[in-house]
Amino acid sequence: MRVVLDTSVIVAASRSRQGASFELLRHLDSGAFEPALSISLYLEWQDALARPENRPVGISADAAAGFLRYLAARSILQPIYFRWRPFLPDPDDDLVLELAVAAGCESIVTHNCKDFRGCEHFGLIVLTPAEFLRHLRDRP
Repeated sequence: MRVVLDTSVIVAASRSRQGASFELLRHLDSGAFEPALSISLYLEWQDALARPENRPVGISADAAAGFLRYLAARSILQPIYFRWRPFLPDPDDDLVLELAVAAGCESIVTHNCKDFRGCEHFGLIVLTPAEFLRHLRDRP
């Protein structure tokens, strides 16, 4: 199953090892899901984790960049040839939607579900990390 991991999930996972976001990333090597990634989303991840307030105390910018390289290596790089903009209120969210559509994703995983209202028109399910973990556990 292919999904897009919104930047909010990456930031939450980097800030706490206790939450569903971190737990979700621990499943990357399980084969239960494939993250889809575009260059623009990767750049957004880099920008977010370059900010000291989004990194755990004591983690350097280089370590955060290494973490992102690991995530990118576990993801499917998807080129985007068609834009759906403007569809969502925030253009940064539109880039997530466009990636999900282009990659044939089942879900967008985010902490900001309300920002993705309307994505069901594209056949996408928008889930929080905790909801997505439950979805993984309930699959046959």
